[in-house]
Parts: sequence; structure tokens; C-alpha cells
Amino acid sequence: MCNFTIAPMVSYSAGTYPDMVAVGDFNNDNRSDIAVANAGGGSMGIFLGYGNGNFAAQITSSASSLASPYSIAVGDFNKDNLLDVVLSDRSGTQFGILLGQGNGSFRPMTTFSTGTYSYFIAVADFNSDNRLDVAVANAGTNNVGIFFGNGDGTFATQITFATGYYPYGIAIGDFNNDNRLDIAVINDGSDTVSVLLGYGNKTFATQMTFATGSYPEGIAVGDFNNDNKLDIVTANYGSSTVSVLLGYANGTFATQTTFATTSNPFSIAVGDFNSDYQTDIATVSLTNNILNVFLGYGNGTFATQLSYATGTGPYSVAVGDFNSNSRPDIVVGNGDDLSVGVYLTQC
Repeated sequence: MCNFTIAPMVSYSAGTYPDMVAVGDFNNDNRSDIAVANAGGGSMGIFLGYGNGNFAAQITSSASSLASPYSIAVGDFNKDNLLDVVLSDRSGTQFGILLGQGNGSFRPMTTFSTGTYSYFIAVADFNSDNRLDVAVANAGTNNVGIFFGNGDGTFATQITFATGYYPYGIAIGDFNNDNRLDIAVINDGSDTVSVLLGYGNKTFATQMTFATGSYPEGIAVGDFNNDNKLDIVTANYGSSTVSVLLGYANGTFATQTTFATTSNPFSIAVGDFNSDYQTDIATVSLTNNILNVFLGYGNGTFATQLSYATGTGPYSVAVGDFNSNSRPDIVVGNGDDLSVGVYLTQC
């Protein structure tokens, strides 16, 4: 454990509406880089990290095949040991893939048809064939679409599974300890989270739903009470709370425990920010322009939030080690002032 602090935000210019961010090593130098979906500019930006907390100016790749590139996730989809990027299209009916070339640049985008309003995207190997698959929350059709990967950067046609009303964010984990990956989807229109248990054979059980706060917009998973069972945390935009649902490792969850935060939390991420081996939470307040950190006690409860200024319109938060000190740092996508903000954690 350490005396936790965060250095002031360092801002880097991005494209138009850089709402969503992700972290990965896109040039194989063992340093964490940042990827951003520039929703208003039809591009994807890469900020290559120097490993000391600083980043080069963004390199952009075209994402103009998408009406509005939004959620972003990373993985190696063609088994060449180079990281690739997938982006959802919040205004269209497709997602796009950019295959990485190992130097921060990417091949031209290829697209695959989804349902409507496919806001968020996630990556996992759902059928244990050592090929990465893609999951998309189709808000307009009230389902999650699974695209099983062929291992060459292409995917089979989506298979859909019903969710609640207006599924938005999506997270992956093994919620029943059967060594098969499951899906958790927040339903923005019904104030619930749907859990779909995976059978490992391209099918999933019918959803089970659990109550959240109002208008859940962000979701993440972690073990918040040190019982080796995955839990779920949601950022509830409408009720200005964070909900923690402790898992029983059988696919079900305890009734939510809520923690107050600043107005309209929109995105959420987890990490051990103060090196005490307990899982902490970071969330961003969209209307107040605040990053909030909840330090965990390891029993499912958290200290009062610590708050830090962001840029304007922080739509997303992600975690990575940007200065090579083996501690997680934080990056925020400041969509309304066209920047990403980097916060180095300090002990």
C-alpha cells in the first residue's frame, strides 16, 4: 500500500470527438500506447508511448467506412502477433477492423454487418478455438451479436442473443467458474445488467437480469471482495451512482450496493491504483468534467471518492502502465475538447 496521489492531467490533441479510448502496444516496443476512436472525424488515432508517461502526436488511420466510430477494443485477430483494432459504429449497422502492421499504422478497414445502434464492442475467445471473437451490443435490436473469428481477420456472420431493453455497454468474464467466457451487458433502457452464460460452443444460456441504478452507461468486472469470484460494477448515469454486484460464481449476483459519485458517470474501469492488492474503481463524470477514483477495501466497499479535473466531456476511461513502473495509470477521452488526458498515478 502507498500514499496514493495522481499527477495533474497531461493533455494530447486528438481528432474530432475522441470519445472512446483503449490501451495496447501497437508497435511492439513493450510500452503502452493509446488508441482513440474519433467519432466525429471518421478516424482512429494512435498515441505511441515513450514508456516514461509521455506520448508522440497521434497517428491517424481512416475509419470513414463507419458513420460514427465509437467504442474501441484491441486484440490479435489474424494471429500475426501484432495488435489490431475493432471499432463499433453507433450510428450505423456495422463494425470495422483495422489490422495492425506493428508500427502504429494499420491496413485499410474491413467492415462486418451488425444490428442497429451497436454502441459498444468487446473481444474474447468464446468457443476456445484460439481465435479471437467479437461481441457487439446492438441497442436498436435489443440483443448482443457474436462474431466468431476465423483467425485471419475475418468473422462469421453474427449470431444474436436477446438482452434487455437498449443494451449499451458490454464486459466479458467467467461468472460461473466453468472456464468458459460469459457476457455481461448493461441495459440502458431497463436499468439492468444481463448476464449470458457461455457454453463454450458458440451458444449462450438465456439471459439472467439484475437491477442496477438508472441509465447504466458503463460496465467493468473485477474481484472487489477477494473471494476469487468475479463481480460487476456499473456507472449509472441517471442516478449518479456506482453499483457493485458481488458474484456468487454460479452466474448470479447479490443485490447491488451503490456508492454516490458526481453527476452523470459515463464510463468505468478498474485497477489496483494504490498497490494494496485490492481492486479499485475509476469513473468519469460527463457533465461535471471529473475523474473519480474509489479505493477499494477488499470487502466490496470503497473509500470516499477522490476527484480530479478532466477536460470537457469525458466519455471514457481506461487503464494502463504508461511510465513503466508496474502501476496502473489512467487515460480519459475528452470528447468535447478534442483531447485525451493522461493521469500518472503516484505512490
